[in-house]
Amino acid sequence: MRTDLIRKTALTVAGIAATAGGIAGPAIAAHAAPAHKPTQATQATQATHTQADRKPAGERELDVRYQAQPNFYYCGPAATRNALSVQGKNIDVDAMAKEMGTTENGTNSINDITPVLNKETGGNVYKSVEIRDTKATDTQTDTLRADIVRTIDNGKAVVANIAGTTTDTDGTTHSFEGGHYISIVGYHDNGHTVTIADSANPDQASYHLTVDNLADWIATRGYSTTS
Repeated sequence: MRTDLIRKTALTVAGIAATAGGIAGPAIAAHAAPAHKPTQATQATQATHTQADRKPAGERELDVRYQAQPNFYYCGPAATRNALSVQGKNIDVDAMAKEMGTTENGTNSINDITPVLNKETGGNVYKSVEIRDTKATDTQTDTLRADIVRTIDNGKAVVANIAGTTTDTDGTTHSFEGGHYISIVGYHDNGHTVTIADSANPDQASYHLTVDNLADWIATRGYSTTS
């Protein structure tokens, strides 16, 4: 595993758990019992798309039980916890931090995030993808877009390790020069714009980025996506 390209994280202190900016509360809605017992294939399809099929074609948005990170160095566990919440899971961030080897220097690598996502999801579902260059190529950006669309269509979220400064679609700047982890929980315009769940600041819990800006934000680091 290459962890030299995926540097350690640090960021400003964030507040307690909050819900904001289009990141919803309970992720699982109640449904009436079907009149007949569905087949296993039908059940699998329903489980995959229950949360995702709430937008027109070319758009998907997952429901997140958002929590802000409790301290300045828990962005890795917090982003992973928010990502897993779209599956209806509520995993303790302290337990995940221990598994990831998180310290006051942060979580070292996306390669420390992926095994926890797999453990809590069940099976070898997630993989790590690196963007090794200092700026993402068109091919890397297209791969990221396809990975996000596929993962969210499967009812799961992407976790990304980012660094530097970017600007969202509303013109707001987000700067994490020392590094940070975020969750990608939705896409629009067939994946050319994505929805971010950000544990750093409850006042900016949710925002939209172009996939081009996101790919450059991930550059030199990596992200966890489903296979």
